[in-house]
Amino acid sequence: MKLTVVAASGGIGRQLLEQALAAGHEVTAVVRDPGKLGETSARVVRADLARAGAGELRAAVAGADAVLSGLGAVGKAGLGVAEAGTRALVGAMREAGARRLLVVSAAPIGTVASPQRPNPPRHDPGEGPVMRHLLTPVVKRVLRAHYADLARMEDAVLASGLDWTVVRPPRLTDGPLTSDYRVAYGRNLRGGSKVSRADVAHCMLRSVGDPDTVGRVLGVAD
Repeated sequence: MKLTVVAASGGIGRQLLEQALAAGHEVTAVVRDPGKLGETSARVVRADLARAGAGELRAAVAGADAVLSGLGAVGKAGLGVAEAGTRALVGAMREAGARRLLVVSAAPIGTVASPQRPNPPRHDPGEGPVMRHLLTPVVKRVLRAHYADLARMEDAVLASGLDWTVVRPPRLTDGPLTSDYRVAYGRNLRGGSKVSRADVAHCMLRSVGDPDTVGRVLGVAD
């Protein structure tokens, strides 16, 4: 398949890139700084998605069977990139006629308010009591601005008219690829407090050709 990986030098993006190439896919890597990517057999497109317009990205997604995005802020300086970059990406995909989009969000986002969903549920149905009453509230306070950005990103994806999938992992680790993770539709996973970036990337790549994941939110965790 022809795949475009956005934010390919990031934690999940790099895993997407490496696993897709290892599987024999033809990959285009979209990065702000190609120097951070290192040597790769992928086609590399330089683009700052925080400022990019649809025209700048059109060539990167044209002809792609799927676009996989690992966009997300790293630190305060990157706040807003998830929403702005995804809106630019959606515009480019519409212009280029690309349809399949898979993005990474975060486990608590189902309970975070956004312009399109001002009254989300208070709790995720997959959360156990410890996550619901202790861990999730603390994390949401600490990462409030980051989660607001991701919630607005999800708004853009859900309104895109594309064949989308949103993947919501809990705490990310640098653990190895195990392929031994759990997935749930439309909810988080009971007891699922962490998952490796490698396994999130595997889940996304596995979902590319799975019609049951189109238009769905996936919870993924160990």
